Amino acid sequence: MSTAAAAGTAAHDADSHDLIRVLGARENNLKDVSLELPKRRLTVFTGVSGSGKSSLVFSTIAAESQRLINETYSAFLQGFMPTLARPDVDLLEGLTTAIIIDQERIGADPRSTVGTATDANALLRILFSRLGDPHIGSSQAYSFNVASISGAGAVSVQRGGETVKERRSFSITGGMCPRCEGRGSVTDIDLSALYDDTKSLNEGAIRIPGYSMDGWYGRIFRGSGFFDPDKPIRAYTKRELRDLLHREPTRVKVDGINLTYEGLLPRIQKSYLSKDVDSLQPHIRAFVERAVTFTTCPECDGTRLSEAARSSKIDGVSIADACRMQISDLAAWLQDLDEPSVAPLLSTLRRSLDSFVEIGLGYLSLERPSGTLSGGEAQRIKMIRHLGSSLTDVTYVFDEPTVGLHPHDIQRMNELLLRLRDKGNTVLVVEHKPETIAIADHVVDLGPGAGAAGGTICFQGTVEGLRASGTLTGRHLDDRATLKPSVRTPTGVLPIRGATAHNVRDVDVDIPLGVLVAVTGVAGSGKSSLIHGSVSGRDGVVSVDQSGIRGSRRSNPATYTGLLEPIRKAFAKANGVKPALFSANSEGACPNCNGAGVVYTDLAMMAGVSTPCEVCEGKRFDASVLEYRFGGRDISEVLAMSAADALEFFGSGDARTPAAHTVLARLVDVGLGYLSLGQPLTTLSGGERQRLKLAARMVEKGGDPAVYVLDEPTTGLHLADVAQLLALLDRLVDSGRSVIVIEHHQAVMAHADWIIDLGPGAGHDGGRVVFEGTPTDLVAARSTLTGEHLAAYLAR
Repeated sequence: MSTAAAAGTAAHDADSHDLIRVLGARENNLKDVSLELPKRRLTVFTGVSGSGKSSLVFSTIAAESQRLINETYSAFLQGFMPTLARPDVDLLEGLTTAIIIDQERIGADPRSTVGTATDANALLRILFSRLGDPHIGSSQAYSFNVASISGAGAVSVQRGGETVKERRSFSITGGMCPRCEGRGSVTDIDLSALYDDTKSLNEGAIRIPGYSMDGWYGRIFRGSGFFDPDKPIRAYTKRELRDLLHREPTRVKVDGINLTYEGLLPRIQKSYLSKDVDSLQPHIRAFVERAVTFTTCPECDGTRLSEAARSSKIDGVSIADACRMQISDLAAWLQDLDEPSVAPLLSTLRRSLDSFVEIGLGYLSLERPSGTLSGGEAQRIKMIRHLGSSLTDVTYVFDEPTVGLHPHDIQRMNELLLRLRDKGNTVLVVEHKPETIAIADHVVDLGPGAGAAGGTICFQGTVEGLRASGTLTGRHLDDRATLKPSVRTPTGVLPIRGATAHNVRDVDVDIPLGVLVAVTGVAGSGKSSLIHGSVSGRDGVVSVDQSGIRGSRRSNPATYTGLLEPIRKAFAKANGVKPALFSANSEGACPNCNGAGVVYTDLAMMAGVSTPCEVCEGKRFDASVLEYRFGGRDISEVLAMSAADALEFFGSGDARTPAAHTVLARLVDVGLGYLSLGQPLTTLSGGERQRLKLAARMVEKGGDPAVYVLDEPTTGLHLADVAQLLALLDRLVDSGRSVIVIEHHQAVMAHADWIIDLGPGAGHDGGRVVFEGTPTDLVAARSTLTGEHLAAYLAR
């Protein structure tokens, strides 16, 4: 080899160490994407929603990094870890350890709090176990997840060379409140919501979802022998009623099968009330909200802790007091503690709490249930453990880190991203906000469209290059909304009086009706607490928040929105057969894959393999079902259509189906026209899932809602799509509805008819209405942070 050739090879090798190379990526809608990403730089991935950003960053680069890390563990350990399949890509080189910081909720367990979801609560418990007066035991004595129990049992011991059994007593001292079992609330159940006492079991007295007399529960109740199934419940004896409601698990034999009978109340407690209400399926959640009243535990006052745990204090402060403090106040309290014996512990705890403040979450408390956090708050909490890390050359992967952030807070987030980069790490960010795109060292723009129209790289290079590129993102990067020349006149008001949820301070405010209202303020100022606490849940109000959609890989936009129902009926009517044939989860399913479309092979500790079903070729339906046609298409071809194509298909000719057309029009209205009707919900982004919920709520049966409450509907929307969302909101208002939007996006603020701004800060520095009026008045006054940033945005 010549000297020049050797030098060139060395240079190539050196370059390859500074690059992540992707060759032939085909995950989801990616079309053989190949690119090189610079290491130890900040790369922002842009493009319309559904263009393939997440498929490239999360499903390909980050997923392969995590899979390779898992393979370094022993086969035994891998058996306890989630199995990850290799992404559909030809080559990935230069990968480093990937740490994913996404918007997935931290957990829906009602026992999970901000403190337990981070290291802060564990460190605080150790601190109190060392310094608390009176001393009550180890750190578990301060844990609301550990019950106090005592008992005795046999243990094996060695004595004289022999193993003998000895009976020994034991006790565990935990901090759990015995009344509420560490949940902080107790429940009161309305029995009339559980059953109709004028009816017998056989007449369908039980009103609990899933407790049909034709199912397993019905067989158990009828065959238990504890009561006459033909006797009205109001005629039950005290013993029969006690067995129906309270009986502990008891083995019974029904039709020759050994089964377990359990009273309604303990069964509901285990099945529904031990979970976060928001994590339940919609019909179950509706039942729980109708039947159950949650009240603060009178014994522990909602602290979740036992009396002994609350009695132990440091300088007059109990662990319950500490967890209830705003984190910024707790950090200040810890700064005043000077105890050399626990100096390392104090130092670590102070760093953890300071990170909360630094990342803009100082307004939270450690007792805040983690299920109540927004996606953006959850994402920033996940950042905390990495801010002080000494690791370098790590790849940090972020999914829209500015979600839930006021323009005032985005600059702070940008500084954190740059700090991670400057420590020698690779930072990959999926983002739509121009303020964050502007700080990128490298930009990758995907598109040109969404779904099947996306999946290619339209541009990669500098931010200035993106502006000059002519791509959709480049053309809209400097877009600025303008104030409307005139605003709508309200048709009435929705009064809020004495609102006090979370940090809201006894607020009285009138929300105008018949107009577009934007509720603004920094993160933690009380926007969601005010609106969801005082407006959502009223009659005629439909609320679309950021909670996730529950669904399996069999769930898709057609099933979630109810669109599949009119489609199945149309196919059935056209062919003279049953509608159930046109469901892949029912009679029409392919018998080989049971309607999944794939056959899954479990390879124990190795990643399982999903292969398209050879019988139905991934179409999910039995071959005989695919012989039936409607409008010239079979059911699998219809489910493969995009919403936009299906809108045209079901809107004209022989295939005209008004019920399906209405649902499809809403999907297109909310910017989801590119989604295929049969795409699994598990593949949708957070923004896509939220807009799907909005579309579903807009076509729900049961009355036409008068008021829509939307929580950051611009989440996941490309700059070019915001205008389409604003047009949708205008159509809702112009049709006679009222729309209340909790939002940080300046374009939505500028387009509103009325703004209610909360603040002036976050936590106990917020919770007050600091401005009410038109966007024009807000900009003119510049009296709040929102007014200052909106004015600066419009002036650019």
